[in-house]
Amino acid sequence: MRANSEKVLVVGAGVSGLTTALCLAREGFRVTVIADRFAPDIVSVVAGALWEWPPAVCGYHHDQVSLARSKSWCVASYRIFEELARSGVPGVAMRRSNFYFKHPVEESPHDLHKMRELAGKVRGFVHDRSLAERNGISPGYGVVDAYSHLAPMIDTDRYMLWLMRQVKMHGVRVRRHRIEGSLTERKAELLDRFDAEVIVCCAGLGTAELRGVSMYPLRGALVRVRNDGIDEAHCVSHDETNDGEQDIVFIVPRSPRILVLGGLAEKDEWDTGINLENHAPVRDMYERCLAFMPALRSFELDPDEPVRAGLRPFRQENVCLEWDEEGRIIYNFAHGGAGFSFSWGCAQEAVGLVRAAVKDRTYSYSC
Repeated sequence: MRANSEKVLVVGAGVSGLTTALCLAREGFRVTVIADRFAPDIVSVVAGALWEWPPAVCGYHHDQVSLARSKSWCVASYRIFEELARSGVPGVAMRRSNFYFKHPVEESPHDLHKMRELAGKVRGFVHDRSLAERNGISPGYGVVDAYSHLAPMIDTDRYMLWLMRQVKMHGVRVRRHRIEGSLTERKAELLDRFDAEVIVCCAGLGTAELRGVSMYPLRGALVRVRNDGIDEAHCVSHDETNDGEQDIVFIVPRSPRILVLGGLAEKDEWDTGINLENHAPVRDMYERCLAFMPALRSFELDPDEPVRAGLRPFRQENVCLEWDEEGRIIYNFAHGGAGFSFSWGCAQEAVGLVRAAVKDRTYSYSC
């Protein structure tokens, strides 16, 4: 750790905010985190938290410039999560992740390109059409091709607690504080109040108000069942030809005790009070997973928390990680459904932006 006198204020305490704060603290910056909500009352604990090569199953990232950057973030995060799993960090595991297709991968240029990119970046990659039969996928679902590899899978409850502990162990101050209005207009007040020189905004959907930009939620939900021996992930991506249809399959072991079943992606829906009783798409999503893998029919719903719902933070231009020269603030937001997959890569790049901002500020002052 280098000795730094620069003090940084991080806005937001989700996986992006805390990971950024931890990376900054490890580099010797003096960091304060402020947020109006903390785990478990944040979207990060709802996330599917399966590492995926972009575009992800529920990712909806299509902008090519953003995709190119996100691939480097994904590689960085994969390596770090792999190290964390090896070190026994709570909530982090490397498990096999299976992706299934209703057409031969070679017949889709998009899927073939993604598979070839992915194969060189992950451990244990295999392309095997027999995976569906071996893994108990219903023959009636129409799967004809599949590939598999080792991937980080995160128990969000345990990992977010670990991340908060790490942040505090590295001397980061954590404060509950709500910001209203423009972050640029409140900047001088915030820097003075929290004794900082640079701001990094990782506020997710809250950035819409703080920066005055257009954002939208992509509502998701996970049905939680008691895990009866599933130790691999099983996924089917959205078929782009089924416009507006909910067809995603997302089956991921959260832990040896809990399995999460998902595949909901509802644009511009803000209500998170949805469940199996009051929202038909959640019931349809659950039934879709059961039809895909019939063995799940014997798995009991988690009696304590059968459904979690949350809002993935999106904007039309996809992820924003940049230094706003006009507002003199660094932004790291709009990670959509890939917050965990991007977290370490984006945080490392944010540290570089902070260094550049500090250097620019020092130069400006010296003139």
